[in-house]
Amino acid sequence: MATRLRQWFAPVALGLALAGCGNGGATHRLLELTGSTMGTSYSIKVVDPPVQLNRDTLATLVDTELAALVQQMSTYEPESELSRFNRSRQTDWIGASPELVQVLGEARQVSELTGGAFDVTVAPLVDLWGFGPEFTGDRIPSDAEIHDRLAHIGFGKIEVRRDPPAIRKRDPDIHVDLSAIAKGYAVDRVALLLESRGIARYLVEIGGELRGHGHNQNDERWRIGIETPSAGERRVHAIIAIDDTGVATSGDYRNFFMHDGQRYSHTINPRTGRPVTHALASVTVITPGTMRADAMATALMVLGPDAGYALADREGLAAFFIVRTADGFVNHQTAAFDRHRVDRKT
Repeated sequence: MATRLRQWFAPVALGLALAGCGNGGATHRLLELTGSTMGTSYSIKVVDPPVQLNRDTLATLVDTELAALVQQMSTYEPESELSRFNRSRQTDWIGASPELVQVLGEARQVSELTGGAFDVTVAPLVDLWGFGPEFTGDRIPSDAEIHDRLAHIGFGKIEVRRDPPAIRKRDPDIHVDLSAIAKGYAVDRVALLLESRGIARYLVEIGGELRGHGHNQNDERWRIGIETPSAGERRVHAIIAIDDTGVATSGDYRNFFMHDGQRYSHTINPRTGRPVTHALASVTVITPGTMRADAMATALMVLGPDAGYALADREGLAAFFIVRTADGFVNHQTAAFDRHRVDRKT
């Protein structure tokens, strides 16, 4: 008997600025935008935008930027640059946009850093376990099926060239999915767009991945709620404050299924071909860029509470781990994360 929970809204960070304590009477103009992109939603808060920049103009600029990224990196758009690359059987170099090359280059760096825990070629395994675009039912794949898919998984099977920008497959059956890094990249791109328009104080959120710069309307660092990793509810578990940093959270409780009492998460270990089975419920990562935070959060989620924490601590990474126990949740955070905590819950 199997039951499945599939919730496709923003994953595991409460990506809204929390109320501050006030600013002693100072008045600031706050402009807010919301919209849809990449199969999820976005939210943007801008403090004191230039007077010549109105809401409609900014919305058009943002939507244009995001639409261009979708056409480059979406696997849901059949004619996107990435979809065409996935369909191709060529193993020769294929010209690519600088943006796609940049993201694939970053993905490779994170893959190497994490020993393959992060791997953008894992999509066929995600599909096999029923967590891809098409629902395949609650079934456990056979060892033979997993073995067959693993033969065409591996970040080393993709090559990237920056000048001139191009990519190629070493295996014609390789399939790339950037869903664990593209939203973070999109956040960074929107942030750069805002700064190019003279905006210095903003919070950008796409599907739960965020980047904040400057102070909020209360002249404080942007405050962000980290969600309690429990299915069926949304409440704040911890609060952080950020300024000129990106934030990403990965968790196992929005998309999973139960089979004979066993929990199967949508987080697939690319090295084993199977869902992770450890007790890590969610992990939040803070880095200067949201693209790196996005990828690292996924990698640490694959590695689990022990190996993931060890890697984050060794690399000086600001990371917050929420571990599921029989008595509830236990938090672990690296030393680099401490300066971002506002509350001090244990």
